[in-house]
Amino acid sequence: MSDLQKEIIAALEVKSTIDPKQEICERVELLKNYLKKSGLNGYVLGISGGQDSALAGKLVQIAMEELNEEENTDRYTFYAMRLPYGVQGDEEEAQQAVEFIQPYHRLTVNIKSAVDASFEQFKKATGEALSDFVKGNTKARERMKAQYDVAAHYRCLVVGTDHAAEAVTGFYTKFGDGACDITPLFGLNKRQGKELLIEFNAPEFLYKKAPTADLEDNRPALPDEEALGVTYNQIDDYLEGKEVGEEAKAKIERHYIITEHKRQLPVTLYDGWWK
Repeated sequence: MSDLQKEIIAALEVKSTIDPKQEICERVELLKNYLKKSGLNGYVLGISGGQDSALAGKLVQIAMEELNEEENTDRYTFYAMRLPYGVQGDEEEAQQAVEFIQPYHRLTVNIKSAVDASFEQFKKATGEALSDFVKGNTKARERMKAQYDVAAHYRCLVVGTDHAAEAVTGFYTKFGDGACDITPLFGLNKRQGKELLIEFNAPEFLYKKAPTADLEDNRPALPDEEALGVTYNQIDDYLEGKEVGEEAKAKIERHYIITEHKRQLPVTLYDGWWK
């Protein structure tokens, strides 16, 4: 194992093997304890219909139910949000994911009009059009903006779905889905997240469907693995300290290096990592 691989595994705190029951308990406790410390009322999370938001949502709902039972109250809550751009192609699966989670509250905010307005105002201001890729990032940021609006209104915190396989590649939008208050999936790779969903007896489609960010109009439902040029199995093997092919290893490490800025707080004069 190379020094860089060891450094990445340590930074992202990935275990080579996990006990799903223990991971669930620890992550539920994290959500409970952080919320109590904050003095706020609950959490907000966007539900896409994929593995990561389904898992995070289930953890949040369990945490809120446990808090309410422990304190004999109904104060603690969870707002699961659907945030489609127009009509989502897999809306039925997204609704099934919400059913699996069984959140206290369900909200839908369609981001299409806001994103399209931003697109048109940019064109009016510059005389140029945003690329389809950049427009995709605008969708991600509009979704997070909507979540923070709801969180502020109901005095809640926003949950992120970032995990180790996503973090190592920087495969998220800065200040979009990368913006949040707490990341209960941190340290898990993709296959470990599947293990937790299996422990929850989740519907198989939630962890067997091809992961996609689904942000680009011109390439709808583009699989993550196609966009990254490397499979999640290869990424997970790398994060578990296993040997992977040289080409896959080089791609993973290149993704990690060029997206380092996404994993840092805004830079100040006194930061040292960039020198």
